[in-house]
Amino acid sequence: MAGARKPVVEVRRSQRRRRTVSAYRDGERVVVLIPDQFSRAEESEWVDRMLARLAAREGRLARSDAELLARATRLMDAYLSDYGTRAVPASVRWVTNQNGRWGSCTPADRTIRISHRVQEMPDWVIDYVLLHELAHLIVPSHNAAFWALVARYPKSERARGYLEGIAAAVPALTD
Repeated sequence: MAGARKPVVEVRRSQRRRRTVSAYRDGERVVVLIPDQFSRAEESEWVDRMLARLAAREGRLARSDAELLARATRLMDAYLSDYGTRAVPASVRWVTNQNGRWGSCTPADRTIRISHRVQEMPDWVIDYVLLHELAHLIVPSHNAAFWALVARYPKSERARGYLEGIAAAVPALTD
C-alpha cells in the first residue's frame, strides 16, 4: 500500500512482563508493551504483529450497517430461504445503547439491532447473533421451533459457548 504509513510506535519494556505482549493506541501513537528480555529482532517481530492485530481490530470496529445487512442477507439465503420474505428484516443496524444483550429483534416492525460489543467478536459469532435475531422474525419466542431454526447454523453451539464465556466474564452482557 503506497498511501498507508506506519504509525509512530513507542515500545515499553517491562521486567515484570515475562511472555505477554500487548498494544494500544494513545492518540496517533501505538504503545507496544513487551518483556524486557526480548531481543531487538523479537521486538521488531512483535511490533509488526501487534500493528497487524490493531489494524484488524479497528477494521472490525469499522463494520457498517450496510455490511451487517449484507451479512444478514447471506445468512437468510443459507439457512432460512425456505421462509421467503418472513425472514427478511426491514432494517439491521449496529447500536451502542444495548449493553445488556447481544442483539434484539422487534418482529412487529421487522427491525434488528446488534450491540456494538459484538463487532469485535469473530465473524462466526456475529453470524450466530444475526441468525438468532433473524429467527425471531419467524418465531418470536425462544421455543423449540425457534431453537430448531437457530440450530441450522453449524457453529451455533460453539458460538453460544463463546457468548456464555464472555457473559460470565462480563456479567452485564447476556442474550
